[in-house]
Order: sequence, then C-alpha cells, then structure tokens
Amino acid sequence: MRNRQRGSLGLMLLASQLFQVGLDNIPPVTLAVLGLNVYLYLFPAAPLMQVCVSVQQAYWLKDWRRLLLSPLHHADDWHLYFNMVSFLWKGIKLERRLGGAWFAYMLSVFSLFTGVVYLLLEAALTELTEDQSYSMTCAVGFSGVLFALKVVNNHYHTGGMTYISGIPVANQYASWVELVLIHITAPGTSFIGHLAGILIGLLYSAGPLKAVMKKCAGFVTSNGLNSQSGSYYSSSGSSGYGGARRGYSGYHQYAPDHTAYPTRSYTGGLREEEQLEAAIRNSLNDRGQTGHRGNPPPYGFRHSGEGIR
Repeated sequence: MRNRQRGSLGLMLLASQLFQVGLDNIPPVTLAVLGLNVYLYLFPAAPLMQVCVSVQQAYWLKDWRRLLLSPLHHADDWHLYFNMVSFLWKGIKLERRLGGAWFAYMLSVFSLFTGVVYLLLEAALTELTEDQSYSMTCAVGFSGVLFALKVVNNHYHTGGMTYISGIPVANQYASWVELVLIHITAPGTSFIGHLAGILIGLLYSAGPLKAVMKKCAGFVTSNGLNSQSGSYYSSSGSSGYGGARRGYSGYHQYAPDHTAYPTRSYTGGLREEEQLEAAIRNSLNDRGQTGHRGNPPPYGFRHSGEGIR
C-alpha cells in the first residue's frame, strides 16, 4: 500500500487555533485526546485500509482492534483539522461540566460503542437489502464520536436554537438535520457512521447507557468515580454559545473497491465558543485561498489497491 501524503496546512491551522484558545484554557483530557489524534495522523498505527472498520474486516475476519483504531485515524490533514476543531469546543464544554475522569470514561465508551453500532447497522442493511457492499464498506474518523457528543451537549442545553445553513433549528433536532445535510452535501462521508454516533448519544442522554456506565464505574472504583460524576449531572447553566458557527467534517467511508469518494468539506451550523469564532472563520478563508488550484482539497484518499490485506 502506498504511503499517503501527510498534508501540513491543516495541522498548522489546528496548531494556530489551539494557541489562540490557549493551551492553559483547554482541559487536560480534551488536550490529550487532541494530541493523540494528531500523533496517530503523523505516525499511524497502520495504513488506513488496515485500521478502518467494516463488518467484513472486524466481524468476518475477527480484526476487532479496528474498533479501537478507526476513530483515532483520519484520511488527511483537513479531515483531522475539522474534526479536532469540532472536538475542541465540545471537549471544553463537556469536560468542564462532567469532570476529566468521567469525560475520559465517556469518550472511551463512545469510541468503542459507536463502532459497534456502526457494525450492527451495516450488518442489518446487508441482510435487509442482500447487498454485500454494506458489509465491506470501511469507515474511519472521529466524527461518529462527535455526533454522540453533540447529542449529549444538546441534552444539557435543551430549549435553545442553533443555525444550520442560516436556518434556525431547535437543539433537539440539530443533530438529525446535520446528519441529512452532511449526507446530501458530502456523499463520501458515512451516513451510517454518523447515525451510529447519534444513537449512542441518545442511549446516553435518554436511554440506559449512562446508568450502566455509572454502575460499572461504581463497581470498579468502589463508588469513587460514580459519586463524583453524579454531582455534575445535576448541575445546570447557560450554554454560553454564540449562535451559528462553522468547521466540521465527516466520518469518512471507503467503498468495497477501496477507493475513497472525493467529497467537499461540509461546514455545518455548529455552535462554538466565542473565542474560536474568528480563528475558525480565518482558517476557512485561508483554506479557500491556499487550496489546490483554487479548490479545497478533497477528503479521503485514492488507493491503488496494491498490497491490501
């Protein structure tokens, strides 16, 4: 498999935004996860086609490590950039609310079970349609987890509004609207991967997942972590968001022929910290000016097919 090119512009813009926010203002777990994603982009554990998750690779061939590796690898520097910018503001808000230990626990659970739900949905589609391509479609990226975090964040700030493509949408419906818009505007992203994230977020915020996590944490830590996290759940407060924002990319999927769909980046109406607004807008402008031949670089990568295992 040919080594994919490591772009640098997205990394430089990400570093610029981190320093504009201030490393001291980023909670430790959020900063550590950001650093891990950047590290694995620069020094991947394996080529993308060996870490992306699919029913064929994970279930049929029993390569379960893909469930752990796929959320932490990205197709290119722009994929990494938009996912990490989106994660930055979500992490700042949620880690401060829930506490570092619980937030790290939640990220671990979401990362694993988003992949599990993705496999279940793809397997169900294979059975319903009798189309094996669903089982062979391979996905990679952190945005399934981001959709789950968005659902949880909106759960804590119900009643508010966000703007998506200039249209006001109630918070409880924002994730669903973005799911559809991303699928329409960037067909190379994984609709099923994003849907899996939304379902995990709903299982946590309105289903049994949070209660199960509390019981498991209490059992392992003799109620230490559980009692700490419980105080955060009862807290409330204003959202502190500044309306519509930009800067989000998708969960990338690869067709059974191992060729990525070239797609446009999707920038949805995600709300962000006021301190990130100018930095994100400037970065998007820079992207338009520095893209290849005046066009933004496409997400994903094209694979020649050689050396696939």
